Amino acid sequence: MAYDSAATRERILTAAATEFAAYGVAGARVDRIAANAQANKRAIYDYFGDKQALFAAVLEKLMSDLAQAVPPSEDLGDYAGQLFDYHRAHPETLRLLLWEALELGDDPVPDEENRTRHYFEKVAAAEAATTGVDPRDLLFFTLGLVGWSIAMPQLRRMILGPDRSLDDLRPAIAGAVERLAATPGPAED
Repeated sequence: MAYDSAATRERILTAAATEFAAYGVAGARVDRIAANAQANKRAIYDYFGDKQALFAAVLEKLMSDLAQAVPPSEDLGDYAGQLFDYHRAHPETLRLLLWEALELGDDPVPDEENRTRHYFEKVAAAEAATTGVDPRDLLFFTLGLVGWSIAMPQLRRMILGPDRSLDDLRPAIAGAVERLAATPGPAED
């Protein structure tokens, strides 16, 4: 059987996403990534360089996957619902974004220029959906409502009650985003 470098690279990215989601960059171990990817450590370093570069490659892939699965939309309630569904189905993406925030803080993130460009495509869609709210604020709040609702199950349980499921929360989030988009702008003088 011939060596398939593309398949090996993909297995490494998949194993690394799982490892980084569980342990962050500092706690992740290249040995575990290699074992789970059925690859050797040398392949990891040859394909990606160091652990930070591998983390960047994982985030770049997952953010690209997310962008393709949930494109910008002028229907922000629907967009929020689709984003919510995506993060439920792919919890590692949200976890990796949280690890990125914890580990990098205000420092530049991997592929920041391209990611920023993509967010501004979403801002443009939000701008078409509202006349009252700054579309950047609207997008930021939408991402926050979706992400925080999934990332903080303990707060969700304590505030909303243990019987409030994510299925129940999805329409509430979509409705909240729709109401934000419909908010009248500040009165003009």
